[in-house]
Amino acid sequence: MKKLSYTLLFAASLSFGQFFEKDKVFTKQDTLKGSNTQFRNFWDVKKYDLSVEPDYAQKSIKGNNKISFEIIKDVTNPTFQIDLQQPMKADKVEASFPVAEYKQDGDFIWIKTNKSFKKGEKYTIDVTYSGNPTIAKRAPWDGGWVFTKDENGNPWMSVADEGIGASIWLPTKDIWDDEPDNGVVMKIITPKDLVGVGNGRLISKKAEGDKMAYTWEVKNPINAYSIIPNIGKYVNFKDTFNGEKGKLDLDYWVIDYNLDKAKKQFQQVKPMLSAFEYWFGPYPFYEDSYKLVDSPYLGMEHQSNVAYGNAYQNGYLGQDLSGTGVGLNWDYIIVHESGHEWFANNITAKDQADMWVHEGFTMYSEVLFTEKYMDKKSADIYAQGIRNGIQNDVPIIGKYGVRNEGSGDMYPKGASMLHTIRQIINNDAKFREILRGINKDFYHQTVTTEQIENYISKKSGIDFSSVFNQYLRTTKIPTLEYSQKGEELKFRYTNVVKNLKLPIIIDGITINPTEQWQTVKLKKGNPVQFNENYYIDYKKVQ
Repeated sequence: MKKLSYTLLFAASLSFGQFFEKDKVFTKQDTLKGSNTQFRNFWDVKKYDLSVEPDYAQKSIKGNNKISFEIIKDVTNPTFQIDLQQPMKADKVEASFPVAEYKQDGDFIWIKTNKSFKKGEKYTIDVTYSGNPTIAKRAPWDGGWVFTKDENGNPWMSVADEGIGASIWLPTKDIWDDEPDNGVVMKIITPKDLVGVGNGRLISKKAEGDKMAYTWEVKNPINAYSIIPNIGKYVNFKDTFNGEKGKLDLDYWVIDYNLDKAKKQFQQVKPMLSAFEYWFGPYPFYEDSYKLVDSPYLGMEHQSNVAYGNAYQNGYLGQDLSGTGVGLNWDYIIVHESGHEWFANNITAKDQADMWVHEGFTMYSEVLFTEKYMDKKSADIYAQGIRNGIQNDVPIIGKYGVRNEGSGDMYPKGASMLHTIRQIINNDAKFREILRGINKDFYHQTVTTEQIENYISKKSGIDFSSVFNQYLRTTKIPTLEYSQKGEELKFRYTNVVKNLKLPIIIDGITINPTEQWQTVKLKKGNPVQFNENYYIDYKKVQ
């Protein structure tokens, strides 16, 4: 397709809740939402035990969340911050410790105490909530609840809230670097003719008066934006995958009329899991199962509850985001959103500014899946094709401490950077070992960009710090200027950070360009052939 239309499609498809505001002025509210402040830094969430009941007619929800936590440092008379965004209301707040006062102010619940808390002590805060939550205008790209109907006119409800935060509907400690270590229990209350589907495993289904209650349990840590209820006319079918940690339960929940299509399309799940376990290591949530759930929007990576809305066709709604045709051989949402189970759900960025750790690696998972599912040539073609979506508008890394995401380039440019690093390492066994090591050594943890950068440099034995600075922190793409006379090749880098160390293999020879002209003798005098797998611009000069 034409580059313009491709670019527009790419930008629309890969924002997934992202709206970078180049000239935004950040406020105290942004800091309270995005930083580990004095109201958050002394307690660690252990578990959420919650209920949610949506009302389709009123476009409202109500429920309760019992937050279990542990004190992680001694503190006297602290104030707790619980996040609950307007127009949602806290109807009642109770705690297992004396509360001096609580009030809801804007998007926050403030709980004041007159008590000394000691490290290691455990408590609970119980919030009953209700209201008409933010409605998504175009889920999943903007955050909010979806109240719609399926093709047969039955209510269909869910929510997507990665960018805006789970606190648009659920009272939580809504910061990425504190996940409930012991998981979540979520009760979804529905009309009797509908089904509630959540994360993890269904542990209870029972009637409550004229309604049904479906209770789901997640045993592993989970990022708050992954805690998602789905309510609709669902039916279920199951399968198993024999993976690296044994038998993995596959659990599929689809709208009733999609059952036959789902049984066919979801056959791609096992090849996907096989490829990702090869590259990244075991699926990180065997205890909670793998689940695909029909969604009233395109898709999202909700942990053990992957939202699927790709209309049961290959590509991205039938189109190939790489513009090469390769992406039409597999279902984009199954592959991409499941890749997030490793990068976003197993390892989660501590701050949204580092969201490239989720999206760069996961977009690269599409390349790695293609290589395993098809062949390396197709994977390289796909990797080169996705670059057409790179805008180089602003840096990939956003501003820290204010819930700010960087450029949407975190998807294709992040993946292109990783593909370039792979060429530099020039050892696929070691590259695979690094990817598996990241998922093993940071298993169920939150991380920073710095940790990932240092890990890759240490494990590869190559200092990639300048490469990360180039691609993550600037909008400049390295340009290799060159001229050739027979076997003599002159070259230098332009448009680079100071002292960029990005070696290139050319015709079996490794060159180390700098901003100064260098000369190397090639094996042959034929016109030099550059490896297009490096995300570098090549410019012939006189």
